[in-house]
Amino acid sequence: MRRRTTVACTLALLLFTSLAACKEKREASPVLLRVDGRTVTLSEFRQEFAKTLPPEQKLSNEEKGELERSYLVQLIDRELALVEALRRGLEVTPGEIEAAVAEHRRDYPDDAFEQMLRERGITLEQWRQDLEKSLLMEKAVRQAVYEEIVITPEEIRDYYERHRGDFDRPAQVRARQIVVGTLEDGERILAQLRQGEAFEAMARSFSLSPDSEEGGDLGFFARGEMPPEFEKVVFSIPVGKISDLVKSEYGYHLFRVEERRESIRLNLEQVREEIRGRLQAEKEELNYQEWLRTLRSKAVIEIDWSLL
Repeated sequence: MRRRTTVACTLALLLFTSLAACKEKREASPVLLRVDGRTVTLSEFRQEFAKTLPPEQKLSNEEKGELERSYLVQLIDRELALVEALRRGLEVTPGEIEAAVAEHRRDYPDDAFEQMLRERGITLEQWRQDLEKSLLMEKAVRQAVYEEIVITPEEIRDYYERHRGDFDRPAQVRARQIVVGTLEDGERILAQLRQGEAFEAMARSFSLSPDSEEGGDLGFFARGEMPPEFEKVVFSIPVGKISDLVKSEYGYHLFRVEERRESIRLNLEQVREEIRGRLQAEKEELNYQEWLRTLRSKAVIEIDWSLL
């Protein structure tokens, strides 16, 4: 499933800000927010709002108040989505939770994930509970908002006609590079390349750049997307030719141009799916905001502003 930009920003923030709190704290703290019977206490709000701020950040009372009000709106939207999910009888299966857990863990090596949770003051169980809520909200949004969206061929054609300039593709080159730290290393590798060594293999073995794993492949790029000293070389040498050494703040570079693309205007068939994606994103945003407005109009929302 493709990530939804509108919801992802809200859910990603709330995912790591658990509203789980012990019974004693709930009883001791006044209720700040009620949404159709669901409550958020002032202590819960304060604790979780603090986790959204960078450490040791200094804020004026006015700045803090503005951020608190913004965060409160996000919490209201979260509670509205949860209420709607429960009304629709939606559930998250254990398999869906485990798949989501694995996806999040994949971005963290070894025990770095648990370390991240500890730094945020969240237990693994709290995080899993929040993850389940996040997946439940996503299901509600997908069912209520996204599954209703239809993109017609006429809409795609009309968008193309109104945005033709967006599909002018400038001249591009696809190049590979090898980056080393010293002039001596660069000269040695250049000599080996000129004697017939494979550029991709040398990049994997000796390049210091992250793209070394792909044989130094930089992909296609146009003018203005790379440092000027790089562009001056790659846009001037023939396809297949190895450049002289190029010095930069990163070290010493060798380039080989793999392909060239002339500047063209892409036709409708070439960009149909790109346009579909743009229109989908636009409609998702509009439909999501309209959905939230509808939920707000029907919900009983009570906020004790005197507590902030």
